Amino acid sequence: MTTTCFTRPAFTSRVVPVIVLQDPAHAVPLAHALLEGGIDVVEITLRSGAALKAIEAVAKAVPDMHTGAGTVTRVAEVQQVIDAGATFALSPGATDALVAAVEAARLPFIPGVMTPGEVMHRREQGFSLMKLFPAQQAGGLGMLKALGAPLPDVMFCPTGGVSPDNLKDFLALPNVAMAGGSWLTPADALAAGDWKRITRLAREATDIAATLA
Repeated sequence: MTTTCFTRPAFTSRVVPVIVLQDPAHAVPLAHALLEGGIDVVEITLRSGAALKAIEAVAKAVPDMHTGAGTVTRVAEVQQVIDAGATFALSPGATDALVAAVEAARLPFIPGVMTPGEVMHRREQGFSLMKLFPAQQAGGLGMLKALGAPLPDVMFCPTGGVSPDNLKDFLALPNVAMAGGSWLTPADALAAGDWKRITRLAREATDIAATLA
């Protein structure tokens, strides 16, 4: 099986905002706010009915933003996010059917994993970058350190429990390529259209990552 592995797009941020949008009208100003804060990638999750419209809006209006679709858990969703304009996708977990679908569609994909066995299975399918989810419940920093010894050729994007307080610790690990989190786009800031707050949070995260460059 020759899987279309996730080839990292040309985004520079090591912090991936995990976004749940209830109003697609917020998508474009949100993307601009994140860009102003130094983050050029978004994971817009399929956790609301606004997700596909939001992906489409960012893909069309903000070409400098690398737009990913998150929470892709069903085969049918693969073509939907491609049609909306997503350039890559992520999942909290992955089935072989989902992997076959992204392979057929040639969609760059970060499969979710939680155990060493899942990591080994996805590695056999050709993936070298995976999403550790939920990161804290899976063991957090300790799990990533433990996985790094027997599986040094696998990189991770831990998501779930990552915060400004531990972001630097996660990004400092040699097998962490990037980290994802929802703290960058708080629901109350989105509802209020407080784009300056989101830019500030993005800048703070970007500055933390920059200390490890």
